[in-house]
Amino acid sequence: MKAAIIILSDPKNGGDEALGRVFNALATAYDFARREVPVKIYFQGAGTRWPMVLEKLEHPVNGLFVAVQQHMAGVSCGCADVFGARADAEKSGFSLVTDNAVPGTSGLPSLGQLTLDGYAVFTF
Repeated sequence: MKAAIIILSDPKNGGDEALGRVFNALATAYDFARREVPVKIYFQGAGTRWPMVLEKLEHPVNGLFVAVQQHMAGVSCGCADVFGARADAEKSGFSLVTDNAVPGTSGLPSLGQLTLDGYAVFTF
């Protein structure tokens, strides 16, 4: 088994639900990693705004974020463009993922390819 974690929640809404989603996404990735299951974490949609928030030392999820950082596959390039997160993602050193050449975008992660490669896809 392999796992792909897709984070879609938006930190800008400031609500407990968004924080709960990103926390559970990273906790799920941590659980898989501890079990030595290959895991990749993607930030997609409004979730492309999370990496720059989570890297702040004072953020309550920062420790978990750091613990799973080696499993970060990257940020959806097309989504980062739409949601204004591309410059921050580049500045923070995150890979911009463009595997799925969706017309009119700079590309997104390919969930189709991940599935063909044997990854179970989990969205948060």
